[in-house]
Amino acid sequence: MCRYKCVTLQRPDAIVSGHTTHIIMSAITILGIESSCDDTSAAVITDGILRSNVIASQSVHEEYGGVVPELASRAHQQNIVPVVSAALSRAGIKPQALSAIAFTRGPGLLGSLLVGTSFAKGMSLGLRTPIIDVNHLHGHVLSHFIRRKADDEVPEFPFLCLLVSGGNSQLILVKSAHDMTILGHTIDDAAGEAFDKCAKVMGLPYPGGPHIDRLAAEGDPHRFKFAKPRMAGLDYSFSGLKTSFLYTLRDELKKNPQFVTENMADLAASLQRTIVDILLDKLDAAVKQTGVKTVAIGGGVSANSGVRDAVAAYCAANGLKAFIPERVFTTDNAAMVAIAGYFKYQKGEFCQYSEVPYARVSI
Repeated sequence: MCRYKCVTLQRPDAIVSGHTTHIIMSAITILGIESSCDDTSAAVITDGILRSNVIASQSVHEEYGGVVPELASRAHQQNIVPVVSAALSRAGIKPQALSAIAFTRGPGLLGSLLVGTSFAKGMSLGLRTPIIDVNHLHGHVLSHFIRRKADDEVPEFPFLCLLVSGGNSQLILVKSAHDMTILGHTIDDAAGEAFDKCAKVMGLPYPGGPHIDRLAAEGDPHRFKFAKPRMAGLDYSFSGLKTSFLYTLRDELKKNPQFVTENMADLAASLQRTIVDILLDKLDAAVKQTGVKTVAIGGGVSANSGVRDAVAAYCAANGLKAFIPERVFTTDNAAMVAIAGYFKYQKGEFCQYSEVPYARVSI
């Protein structure tokens, strides 16, 4: 347990007036810090209500076609102080009023994680405020509980979450904020990798996912057919799709050197449709297997228009409740770290200063 838990944990204050005892519950205010990859973010949540969410993105990686870990960690060092300061300022919160500091412990790039972890520990020691370590994947799942207003709707447990990002493609049965079971996952590449790597061979800038999404809106999704895996159970595979896409381009470019340029929109639309079909096939099987009535999506790929529209349409057609996150909460952000920390705070789950970040971890 954190050595300062007993000193700083917010507890009800008892005020005795005459023969009546009044219990005043202190507000729970969590500062979230996210630094797992190439976005530095800080957010403040009070009793589950979002008060601020500041994100500093790093454009330096675009010229390299992917995230350079050393450059990412250096940028985090430059950004973290002003980002945290801005989050506290926009929330109107003084550091001394924080109930706890939640930080992403993993998974992610170790150098980047070390920046956020070290900053959280240092701030905790200075303020005598407890720290809470957060699993980045839990944050994506629990992002649906971020509320801007007290009456915002949130999912009821249990629900099924399709977590899709650059590094993960998972189907998760969420029984509570603290009880999650992976029903299926990718055995090779994630959906986000399929988007980005196929975009790269098309000559599109990094990150390729948003460019595919934009182009797909203008193309014919049935123009080209790409391979779909035949996986047993609820696991995913996207390596075969990438190979099929690459071979299609290779063969067609031999016939027409301008093939990619002339068919950019149709290629993007057909690729997106194939990825969406793969995701929805397993989602449908998971819904039938579990009998859940609520479906949520999360992770960076859940910002994709095709994925969002397909999940919403599927749920509407099958009488299911769909939770589609705001796009700002799909990518890496500290609001999801803060809400995950809020749930752990309520259970008294704090972190020791000896804990170190981890590059890989499951739900």
